[in-house]
Amino acid sequence: MMTSFFFAAMSTLGFGILFNIPRKQLLPASLTGAIGWLVYSGLVESFDSVVMAAFFGAWVVGMISEWLARKRKMPATVFVIPGLIPLVPGYGLYYSMLKVVEADYASATEMGAETILVALAISSAVIVASSIGRKFKRKGTR
Repeated sequence: MMTSFFFAAMSTLGFGILFNIPRKQLLPASLTGAIGWLVYSGLVESFDSVVMAAFFGAWVVGMISEWLARKRKMPATVFVIPGLIPLVPGYGLYYSMLKVVEADYASATEMGAETILVALAISSAVIVASSIGRKFKRKGTR
């Protein structure tokens, strides 16, 4: 569990540096991505569904990002974009393309459909988290 947390944080940190987010925001963004990965990996076994686990992992990333955006007076995208990197279904894209090259179209379709559903779940979760964050915005701010 700790190894998974560490590598998720390091991958988020690397992409945070690559995306040129402010230095003071690198640690919170890294922790956001690592927490989202822990939620995802814990729920994969519970739900037995990669799509639901990706949704809740991304939702947690979105909610933490909205909270950090208000707390640190930064845009939420500073935390959301690198925080979602560990959840991106890159392996699904790779294997679906590999199966197409190998002419195993049934497996490619299955893996590709799951990959698209995971991507939709991630984007939906971020939208839901952003909507919830805006709902609880303080009345005196613009």
